[in-house]
Amino acid sequence: MLTALDLHRHARHIAAMPQALPFPLTPARPHEAQGPGAPFFALAACAVQPKSCLWIAERWQTETLNPHGIAPFLDPARLLLAHTPNQLESLAATEEALRSAAFGVVVTRLSAPLTLFTGRRLSLAAQTGQTLGVFLIPEGAGSPTAETRWHCAPYFSASDSTLHHWQLIKNKSGTLTGWVTRWDEQTRGITVVSEAPE
Repeated sequence: MLTALDLHRHARHIAAMPQALPFPLTPARPHEAQGPGAPFFALAACAVQPKSCLWIAERWQTETLNPHGIAPFLDPARLLLAHTPNQLESLAATEEALRSAAFGVVVTRLSAPLTLFTGRRLSLAAQTGQTLGVFLIPEGAGSPTAETRWHCAPYFSASDSTLHHWQLIKNKSGTLTGWVTRWDEQTRGITVVSEAPE
């Protein structure tokens, strides 16, 4: 458990640690996030992008974003929400949005795993449009085409209720590790509190 002294001693802004947490994420690539903290992870990715962002989800999915809830992360006017009837329509909208270069980040909540063919199409679309793709996936439903995959969850601390544990569980271009992170409302950026314990 982290104490207030630990937090003060270990808190460092990501800009001072370029070799630590690979965030902001590699642009023009698809990334995946799973776990209960995945929506927070996606919002953080949107917040560090200067352009507007798109969030795509199927209509039947009960979890939705509240403008008042996302205001501490980014201006709600910068986030366009799109609801589709099914995953097939979500994927079609995602591919078009990634390819268009109109958005800094395209976030898509998936309800089923991607096929290898679909994953490659989305990866090519992201590269064409130079757009960051973030896919919120069910546990264990990752695609081999993703650049990185993260497991994200709140991190318990008696002294700070805003911490999250981000575990990098797939990385095409680096090592696997994890961090305890905090959202800094003043700078609207991610602060690394410490490396996550094993």
